[in-house]
Amino acid sequence: MSVQATSVTPAQAPDAGSRNEGLARHRNAVAGYAFLAPFLLFYAVFLLYPFALGLWMSLHDWEIVGDFREYIGLLNYAELWDDPYFWEALKRTLQFAAMTAPAATLLGLVLALALQKPLRIYAALRAVFFASNIFSVTVVTLVWAMVLNPDRGLIANGLRAVGLQPIAFLADKDWAMPALMVTSLWWTAGLPMALFLAGLQQIPPEVYEAARLDKASRWAVLRHITLPALARTTLLVVVLQTVMHLQVFGQPLLMTRGGPANSTRPLVQLIYETSFRDWRSGYASAISTVLFVLMFGVALLQFRLSRQEGE
Repeated sequence: MSVQATSVTPAQAPDAGSRNEGLARHRNAVAGYAFLAPFLLFYAVFLLYPFALGLWMSLHDWEIVGDFREYIGLLNYAELWDDPYFWEALKRTLQFAAMTAPAATLLGLVLALALQKPLRIYAALRAVFFASNIFSVTVVTLVWAMVLNPDRGLIANGLRAVGLQPIAFLADKDWAMPALMVTSLWWTAGLPMALFLAGLQQIPPEVYEAARLDKASRWAVLRHITLPALARTTLLVVVLQTVMHLQVFGQPLLMTRGGPANSTRPLVQLIYETSFRDWRSGYASAISTVLFVLMFGVALLQFRLSRQEGE
């Protein structure tokens, strides 16, 4: 009687190595989601839920006080189309962002180029220029309200010293917006400077050394080496500054109250007044949605331009 031995081919044998690898990947995924869970919970509760609620409110006649809630569809957005106060606030907001964001970018670049040297005095100056970023909007507006005061302000005293008449910057329709822009530039120039300094540190020093050996001028080095190397940083700074200045609120509210004659009232102040003064939270949510779409469009443009540069 003969006994035939049976053999198990590798295809029939259980792949213990693959099974263990799959279990390891599963455990790693579970651990990763566990670490992400606190952030995802925070993101959902404080960002996604308020955003969804704002969209839902924009479709209602929603009073902030009381229980009145009436679904009206897109009527709030239709009202926006015929609201001159909305269009005026939108115009002021776009004007403010279009003038302040490029100026802040240029100022940050100039400061970074001037203060990039590794000396203690330049480190101290970098700290001084960045320090304004940590102040609250209340402190910043209080300081600049005193500086711009037409009676006892620093600028008024300087004008009197040279025989000129002081200007009531915050009460003049032609000067109020430029005054708010200067205030915002003083407050926000530190962040663009820091970002440009980080970008400058990524440029290999050998490139500058080669340009020095070729006896390239400073302007040629700036134009052909520094600025092209900072292209991505510049785009990032412009987008960040634009999005930030589209949300301007504290400066006009505390310094001009949106005046004179609504010449400095931005969209966020209109949202605030519509919701908390007029009790029309649904209409204010519609304005907020328009502002979100505007900022999202700016961020999407930055994303697409970054991808084109990377290709």
